[in-house]
Amino acid sequence: MEAYLFDWANLLLRWLHVITVIAWIGSSFYFVFLDNNLLKPTAPDLKDKGVDGALWAVHGGGFYNPQKYMVAPKSIDSDLHWFYWEAYTTWLSGFALFTVLYLWNAESFLIDKSLMTWTPVQAGFTAIGFLVGFWLIYDGVCKWFGFKDKSELYIGLVMLVVVGIFCVLSTYLFAGRAAFLIVGASIATTMSANVFFWIIPGQKTVVKVMTSGEPYDPNDLAIHGKRGKQRSVHNTYFTLPVLFAMLSNHYHFLYSNEHPALVLFFMMLCGALIRQFFVQRHAYLNQRAKHPWPFAVFGIVGILIVIYAMRPNLAQSTDQVLGAQQITNTTTPVSYAEIQPILQQRCYPCHGPAMQMKNVRLDSPELVAKNTQNIYQQVVLLKQMPMNNATGITESERSTIARWFNSGADTTPTK
Repeated sequence: MEAYLFDWANLLLRWLHVITVIAWIGSSFYFVFLDNNLLKPTAPDLKDKGVDGALWAVHGGGFYNPQKYMVAPKSIDSDLHWFYWEAYTTWLSGFALFTVLYLWNAESFLIDKSLMTWTPVQAGFTAIGFLVGFWLIYDGVCKWFGFKDKSELYIGLVMLVVVGIFCVLSTYLFAGRAAFLIVGASIATTMSANVFFWIIPGQKTVVKVMTSGEPYDPNDLAIHGKRGKQRSVHNTYFTLPVLFAMLSNHYHFLYSNEHPALVLFFMMLCGALIRQFFVQRHAYLNQRAKHPWPFAVFGIVGILIVIYAMRPNLAQSTDQVLGAQQITNTTTPVSYAEIQPILQQRCYPCHGPAMQMKNVRLDSPELVAKNTQNIYQQVVLLKQMPMNNATGITESERSTIARWFNSGADTTPTK
């Protein structure tokens, strides 16, 4: 029952997390689009109101006229909408999901004993340390360089090195899929922290000062605007790398190769380059920048290079296929009695009477018969189970399960 409830918690939190991610990233992309498409108005009434940029758009049968003020409008005669709960809920739901799936089951999901032998508590606190540490380093780098000339270039280069270090450290310390996710979660935590610690407090300060009726120095308020803009722009470049890291845990080949840190780093870098293309494309359409096609080309070519570099060894793969076919063709059928001890030793800990992860139970012939295809896919083809090979299944045992499946998947009870 406990595993069943955890599976539901996993599903519902993942659902909530995806919904809030869509809302947050969608609003982020939209405001980047606005910043690059708002044009300085020519109408005297808009200039008198302090409008710095305006845009006409049509959607859903209606016309919209977004307007941007520098630093703020003279008055606000309706409710002011704040964009922050999307960011907060994304992080809260994501961390809750991380807790349920990874921290609570650290021994299965975080720890790979072939990499690091430590306790679940040690692994869990180290993972949280990655999330906090990345934010502290990034925030310190931004404060150090400030808003000086070429500061964004220097910040980008330093953080590129930092991301590379985090990729290497995570893949040396944590199980494959957890390593990728922890790097993504570290960057995502920084995105939410930008909103929580700087963007929203700065905007609230500006609104409070502007609506108080007291004299103020526009230069002081401009600092809040610059910082908020800087962190918001950084967040939009983080989005595609984070999404790749989060999706990667569904693809075993990404983190089970010889150089997972390089795969993660270069794929996230390609994502950032592609995002840069879309950001500058809007500015190009309004003749504010050169055509950004090199960023798209470098991003796409980079992905193709990673795909080529990770290609399987065709000669070795052919030998394995022929060898498997030979075993299947020349070996007598494997009975349920032969695989039952393997299931008992390697699979029952998570799919037996005491626990049923993913609501899958394999401790009877009838239950095995219901899951024959799933067993073959997860154990033989994808090699994702047992998770991080926590129970130490051998290649010989995987081969036995393959022969059992290919010979008809007999589930006749042992007499």
